[in-house]
Amino acid sequence: MTTPSRPAYAPAAPAPLEVRDAIDLLALVAQLEHTAFARMAADSALAPTLEQRLELSRLAAEAVSRRDRVLARVQELGGDPVTALRQYDDVLDEFDARTQPSTWWERLLKVYVGYGVADDFCRLAAEALDPQSRELVLAVLDDASHAELAVAELDAAGSQDGALSSRLALWGRRIVGEALSVVQGLLSQRPPLARLVQRAQQARAQSADADAPAAPTGDGSAAVEGAKVFGELTAQHTRRMSRLGLTA
Repeated sequence: MTTPSRPAYAPAAPAPLEVRDAIDLLALVAQLEHTAFARMAADSALAPTLEQRLELSRLAAEAVSRRDRVLARVQELGGDPVTALRQYDDVLDEFDARTQPSTWWERLLKVYVGYGVADDFCRLAAEALDPQSRELVLAVLDDASHAELAVAELDAAGSQDGALSSRLALWGRRIVGEALSVVQGLLSQRPPLARLVQRAQQARAQSADADAPAAPTGDGSAAVEGAKVFGELTAQHTRRMSRLGLTA
């Protein structure tokens, strides 16, 4: 009597490249929100007034909610939230080490400018996501409550102290340089992010000009290191500084 052979089970097929790339960007966005929670919780203990401390503690709690919404989407796409988040655990460590603020005002501007660049980069990459993921990322990044708090405080302080404005303008230039270095590192070290930005750029070009040649296929790292990405990030930074009356 022949013993029946056990059925051979093929290993599960890996998720499509687009899904894996989406999980990678979602993980970065979730890590930025996780970092924002820790930062604002710490800031709430350092803020000069009770009103600011209360507001920052509330904003920290909202960052946790946004982080968890993004991680829920990671899970919906078949990713592991903890594993996804862990890969970006130290993404801002060097940036933070190189940009230690010495005053409350420098601390506010660092958040507004430095983390604003990271958000702008994620918005660019999100253009290539599936509609549901893109809508979620943009909704999370467009919550500008903390930015509005920073703008109000910095604008009020700068309008009364010209010397402070000059110092903050210099600080802002330093911050944006370090933030752009973070973006450069992400593009060179994270092929999924490079592919997303490349696809977003290609879609923009084809939308603007139906006859535009398609960008070369591949991991896209060389294509996205060009002037267009950094030019757009710099333009957003200039607009952000202009809101404060500071020279970028």
